[in-house]
Amino acid sequence: MKKILLASCILLMGCSSIRLVENWKNPDIVLFYANKVLLVGMAQNQNVREDFESQLLEEFTKRKIEAWRSIDIFDVSLTNSKKTETELDLVEQSLLDKDFDAILLTKITGSEDRENFVKAISRWDDHQMRFNDDYLENQGIYYDENYYNDFTVYHAETTLYCICEGKERAMIWRGIIDINDPKNIDKAMTDYIKLVIGAMEDQDLVFLSESY
Repeated sequence: MKKILLASCILLMGCSSIRLVENWKNPDIVLFYANKVLLVGMAQNQNVREDFESQLLEEFTKRKIEAWRSIDIFDVSLTNSKKTETELDLVEQSLLDKDFDAILLTKITGSEDRENFVKAISRWDDHQMRFNDDYLENQGIYYDENYYNDFTVYHAETTLYCICEGKERAMIWRGIIDINDPKNIDKAMTDYIKLVIGAMEDQDLVFLSESY
């Protein structure tokens, strides 16, 4: 039944400009519940970032999951210049101190050829990818005006990370989603969020069914 629901979700979004093209879940995870989630939309445009995180927050609130926007948590200095791994470790610890146990990170990235994508998949399977690694690799999105210059095709990635105290801090789920030249940015953003939420619900990630 869950596969049918996910397929229906993909078909629905396929009618617009949004399409889930890859879906990876940590094979050691059956279900994952979070008490407090940080929502991070990596974007240079402050208005786009705020709109995206606000819409995502609404969906979490509807489902009675406590979530916070990164724009309300991150200091401005974090996103306006390059940070080191040590500095990001301090950020992660501060999130733990505030009782966050998960991060949902979304970013727009350039397209990769198939060979590079296969290499990326094998990297995910070692279960070692962390939020800090992802952020370090892509932090130029915030401040580097030339970040997108080498890309001709774009896709988006949304990744769920566990930062639970005393547990393995690693990637739980990642979805790769194509956005095909949307004419209406607001609708594309809404469709994207619906697709991400639907995929997470379908796989018992954060939004667990009543049977649990």
